[in-house]
Amino acid sequence: MHRGGAAPVFSQTVPVPKPAPKARDGGVQMSAQDKAAMTTGTTQAPPNPVIPDPRRNVPTNIFASFDANQKAQATKVSSYLSSLQTLVGNFVQVGPDGSKTKGDFYIQKPGKLRFEYDASPIAIVADGSSLAVRDKKLATQDIYPLSQTPLRFLLSDRIDLLKDTNVVSITADDVFISVTIEEKNVVIGTSRLMLMVGAKDGQLKQWTVTDPQGYDTTVAVYNLDTSKKVDPGLFKIDFTNYMTPPG
Repeated sequence: MHRGGAAPVFSQTVPVPKPAPKARDGGVQMSAQDKAAMTTGTTQAPPNPVIPDPRRNVPTNIFASFDANQKAQATKVSSYLSSLQTLVGNFVQVGPDGSKTKGDFYIQKPGKLRFEYDASPIAIVADGSSLAVRDKKLATQDIYPLSQTPLRFLLSDRIDLLKDTNVVSITADDVFISVTIEEKNVVIGTSRLMLMVGAKDGQLKQWTVTDPQGYDTTVAVYNLDTSKKVDPGLFKIDFTNYMTPPG
């Protein structure tokens, strides 16, 4: 399976052991400067990702009910995600062990994505139906159905979070609107995707994928551009030049 380099930004179906999260004090902590930078969306410097408290309790009731304000927040996020067709920018990823990696990402809806990590041979490519984790150094790639990765919600052409997903939590403050989606799989277990958008500018700020073992991978995005033309070749999965090792 995936070897070396940066851990994938999805983790629902990747059956590899992961390091335990480092101890963190106080859960989510941000300075006023970090909050201001992430809220305005004008900074060119990498943001400091908001790391969810690993001890947080998320409701597991699949029939969770939300008040009018929470529903309005979910509708706002749904409308924003549905309005996107292309999205290009930079990212900072924090793995379960606290390690940070940076890189560039490209999204073309529906279903196409590319993540390139700085100083790493790893690239992640989605072509609309499959998602590949490539290791250029080892000349290997692992293929997963896009339908089995939480990132498909970000790549849907249009989405109504309350109707199309199992939303278990909706919270909002002066900085972020956060929506948590839960997926249960009899074989794999339960995974979650927490999307966070700016409360003031309504733009995507970060997401956190929680794998069935409870480990979080957080990706904060910045320098977002929704008008840039994206080369379709970035989303092509080469099934010939890379060998997929047996499972």
